[in-house]
Amino acid sequence: MRRTMDIRIRKRLPALIASAFFLAGMFSCTRVRVEPPGLVETGIASWYGPGFHGQTTSNREIYDMYDLTAAHRALPFQTHVMVTNLDNNRSVMVRINDRGPFVKDRIIDLSYAAARMLDMIEPGTARVRIEVVPDLSPDPDSIRFSVQIGSFSVRKNAEETRKRLKRRYPDIYVTSYRTGSREYHRVRIKARDRDQALALARRLRDDGYPVLILEEW
Repeated sequence: MRRTMDIRIRKRLPALIASAFFLAGMFSCTRVRVEPPGLVETGIASWYGPGFHGQTTSNREIYDMYDLTAAHRALPFQTHVMVTNLDNNRSVMVRINDRGPFVKDRIIDLSYAAARMLDMIEPGTARVRIEVVPDLSPDPDSIRFSVQIGSFSVRKNAEETRKRLKRRYPDIYVTSYRTGSREYHRVRIKARDRDQALALARRLRDDGYPVLILEEW
């Protein structure tokens, strides 16, 4: 019988999450094959903690090593997964809010809190099974992708960037966002899926643009 864990599930599903991928991770992102009934992967988990505590995660949250979160290379942000340590059958539910791990043969990077609940702090790694919890996770088919290439406080500058790139990228557009007394105008390009978003990001990066891949649902 699985040991019951005392978990805190944050039901924060913001409409838009900016995914600032590290380039090494962005272009090595792999497709996950989902097997019924919700089994995603079996492999090696690692954990990360003090060295990253307080830093910004890939979905722009502040990493809290005492929260039940994890980094995964491909699952959508806000996906909740049940992680089971196959060596001791301990389980914990975590929320995906970061990208990684970028070490070969590892499939998930757990927060310190999650790793402690799986009793894997001392060894550092463990064999685990990952299962998506559908009721608490976004539907992958409903996610819309885009690539942001600039954010401007002056709309004229944003429009000039859009016009300059319109011929190469017909789906480019400008969207505005107000925070407090300031308004920002963001230049973005629509993508039909993650693969196209990655391809667009690669081209724009090679042209010298700082890029963000965005997930919206």
